[in-house]
Amino acid sequence: MNLKLIIVIFFCTFTGFSQQRDLDSITIEEIKIDSASIRSIQVLKDSSMIFASSNGIIGSVNLNDNEIKIKKIVYDSIIPHFRSIANNENSIYALSVENPALLYKYYNDNLSIVYKEEHPKVFYDAMAFFDNQNGIAMGDPTEDCLSIIVTRDGGNSWKKLPCQVLPKTEVGEAAFAASNGNIAIYGTNAWLVSGGKRARVFHTPDLGYTWKVYDTPIVQGGQMTGIFSVDFYDSKNGIIFGGDWGDKNNNRSNKAITHDGGKTWQLIADGKGPGYKSSVQYVPDTNGKEIFAVGSTGISFSNNGGHTWKKVSNEAYYTIRFVNKNIAWLAGHNKIGKMVLNLE
Repeated sequence: MNLKLIIVIFFCTFTGFSQQRDLDSITIEEIKIDSASIRSIQVLKDSSMIFASSNGIIGSVNLNDNEIKIKKIVYDSIIPHFRSIANNENSIYALSVENPALLYKYYNDNLSIVYKEEHPKVFYDAMAFFDNQNGIAMGDPTEDCLSIIVTRDGGNSWKKLPCQVLPKTEVGEAAFAASNGNIAIYGTNAWLVSGGKRARVFHTPDLGYTWKVYDTPIVQGGQMTGIFSVDFYDSKNGIIFGGDWGDKNNNRSNKAITHDGGKTWQLIADGKGPGYKSSVQYVPDTNGKEIFAVGSTGISFSNNGGHTWKKVSNEAYYTIRFVNKNIAWLAGHNKIGKMVLNLE
């Protein structure tokens, strides 16, 4: 073995080098779910998927045989409209959007309400767990800060953080319940994103105890402009995606990346690639290079960290979550999709 070969092997091993994959096409197996707008999904350890829908349904779909299990929920004649779902090792949690906001715990086919909030302005957008004990959900302001609730006991009880410990929001700044994608988690970090009057990233490094907020170059100022989704590949590298829901083809100032944990953001593919998208996700085990963005305008893919994009489907889906580097679950209006990547 000569010296040159030794140097190449050393470089590849210690810099995380991986071969760039080229996506030829995707295959989507569609599963119909009647009368259900599905914007919140979560992948379980067995690769099955859980979802919560607009018509009070909490359900699951098996990866291998597409078996669907459904639990229909009614509260005091109210059918909850779910836009958020999350799970820990023990239970599934689904959070409804509007007044009264209801957070359900689903365990062993038993339902219980573990949090309830009544307020004319209440509207919850997304939810996630850091680990088995600590979880977080976020929503629009009812005062002068984002509505943020946390659990420290595995989801059995939830408390709303007071505005005194949170960054202030501006009038007209809120969030979009478009894909359960307003929260990204990595370790003890959480990043929450806003839109409307401002498009900003709210960051906690310590499970929600302390917070900072950072400006972004994403389009803002209109009622339906801003960040619709965020994802982080690790503690430093992340992506935000959104745009203008009222001008979905506009691809300027709608996607940006960070390499410093969210403190600063740089626009990517500005004026190129896809316009508005409601959900963005890194493909696992691809060193932060492969990214999918989905929305009502179709599905787009990047294999170079978001700098260039390729449209791979016109199919409309609201949200996406990956099983592994080759398979993902999708959800949309009256449908769930099982997506397989066809690589060159």
